Amino acid sequence: MNSTNPYSDITEPILNLSKLINANATISPNLYTEFDVKRGLRDLNGKGVLVGLTQISDVNATKMENGKIVPAPGSLYYRGYDVKDIVSSLPEDFHFGFEECTYLLLFGTLPNKEELKNFSELLTFYRSLPTSFVRDIIMKAPSKDMMNTLARSVLTLYSYDDRADDTSIPNVLRQCMQLISLFPLLSIYGYQAYKHYHDGASLFIHSPKDEYSTSENILHLLRADQKFTPLEAKLLDIALILHMEHGGGNNSTFTTHLISSSGTDTYSTIAASLGSLKGPKHGGANIKVVQMFEDMKSKLKDWNDEDEIADYLKKLLNGEAFDRAGLIYGMGHAIYSVSDPRAQIFREFVKRLSVEKGQQKEFALYSAVERLAPKVITENRRIYKGVSPNVDFFSGFAYSMLNLPVELYTPMFAIARISGWSAHRLEELSYPGKIMRPAYKYVDTHKSYVPMNER
Repeated sequence: MNSTNPYSDITEPILNLSKLINANATISPNLYTEFDVKRGLRDLNGKGVLVGLTQISDVNATKMENGKIVPAPGSLYYRGYDVKDIVSSLPEDFHFGFEECTYLLLFGTLPNKEELKNFSELLTFYRSLPTSFVRDIIMKAPSKDMMNTLARSVLTLYSYDDRADDTSIPNVLRQCMQLISLFPLLSIYGYQAYKHYHDGASLFIHSPKDEYSTSENILHLLRADQKFTPLEAKLLDIALILHMEHGGGNNSTFTTHLISSSGTDTYSTIAASLGSLKGPKHGGANIKVVQMFEDMKSKLKDWNDEDEIADYLKKLLNGEAFDRAGLIYGMGHAIYSVSDPRAQIFREFVKRLSVEKGQQKEFALYSAVERLAPKVITENRRIYKGVSPNVDFFSGFAYSMLNLPVELYTPMFAIARISGWSAHRLEELSYPGKIMRPAYKYVDTHKSYVPMNER
């Protein structure tokens, strides 16, 4: 072998062996229909197969009309409370909702002022890494992918926990609250280390401030000058609220339930959920939206020409523009059809920030695509349900206005979703059942073993 890097290079022997995998990947798609296999845990209409029960959150996208189920504006509930009501009830001042919603998801009730104060103080208490953790773990072998850095840090924290394998509810709650508090530090410190060692950027490690909320601390930790505006912190807080939980049936939350059912520790469970969220089909969609718009802006002669915009969108669908994948990123959702409530809520905050940042022209372009894309898709594709902007459509633009590096887009999702994962882990452990064990049907033939000298 002439490989220069055995840890990275694909050698000829590996290429040859991979051909065996391709040659034997012969399962006919017709077999899935024949044996009624819900591939991807979905039915033929794309609806998720019911595999569990939850009290944590609910996603609705239909209503009953004249005895028939029909599409309806989407709604999202946390412990029975409509997220629209939660967000609209937050004061305009420096009262932030992420901590309050985390309390709601974990414990099932809205906290009063004293309960929220005590809970926030606990999160602050846990917002501290073990001695030398940054130097010994985060600074060594920094990864270009912050999700991998985050997962590695989570698994390493197991070694610092004397009760790491204790799956009692009080201990798991303690572990979850620590991880909720530490995720911003682990993500941002990991990014700072990577930028320093790989890109030669200045290295600065700020300590979190006790008086700051989660969203404030994120901006404080990330920025060299540690400064941010009230609207920036408010918008980031709203983003965290809208991403923290989504019905229990998404891939990473199902992973939390799946891994928890085996009885393993919290660190292994959350690391597995991070691995799921890292996948571009799950947590990386907003990056694609931003990249798509950058390409669009470079190609359009007039950002106000709706015919030209529609033309570009058609090219996207036909695989003739951007990454040629045939997709308009940020459009459509597995559940929502008429509207994604998260996108509707977030839109107004993004609009306000675009004014503060002087990026009204960019927001107008997003608004035009928001309006035109569903029509273009309907005219050019056969779809079984409606299509509308999802939360990723605006979140990437919001993060870019906040000057968040692209490398932290998916970790921001994780910083929010760890609250939901924690609630679901506690729920799984509170109602313990058998280990989850889905069935796979064998569809190859049985063969007689052939001795080596006869092959």
